[in-house]
Amino acid sequence: MKRILMAALCLPSLALPAFAQQTQTAVADFIGADGKETGRAALTQGKDGVLIEVEVSGLPPGTWVGFHIHENGVCDAKSHHESAGGHFNPGKKEHGFLAANGPHAGDMPNLYVDKDGTARAHVYNGHVTLNDDNAIRGKALMIHARSDDYRSQPAGDAGERLACAVVK
Repeated sequence: MKRILMAALCLPSLALPAFAQQTQTAVADFIGADGKETGRAALTQGKDGVLIEVEVSGLPPGTWVGFHIHENGVCDAKSHHESAGGHFNPGKKEHGFLAANGPHAGDMPNLYVDKDGTARAHVYNGHVTLNDDNAIRGKALMIHARSDDYRSQPAGDAGERLACAVVK
């Protein structure tokens, strides 16, 4: 009886590493053009990509805005978030879902901003991971002023950078 009880107590600890791998998470706090915090994203590693749950305020009301992953994990409002570099593109593909040789890993769908200036969305990116190949931990999430046209090079003609968040 003691052996069965001991085995039962050990089984959950054996499963823990696999469970921990399946529930990898990260957060990213958005900084606006004025340097103030404007929102947050919660990221969860899935089987074949990353789920990004985002809520950001202070955006242009009633519009669609571009949403991308950028290559550098630096969000300096004084540089208009240029510190985040270009789009995360480890595969050296073209930008855009509609591009002949795209999309690249940093491409994501546009976000809709409600009448109060807040974008809320769940976006799944199947081209990235949090920690392994094509890892985005330490990279930046970026919201642009205009919608991405999904084909213009190199950034979809999405305009200025309004909000930036480092994935931690």
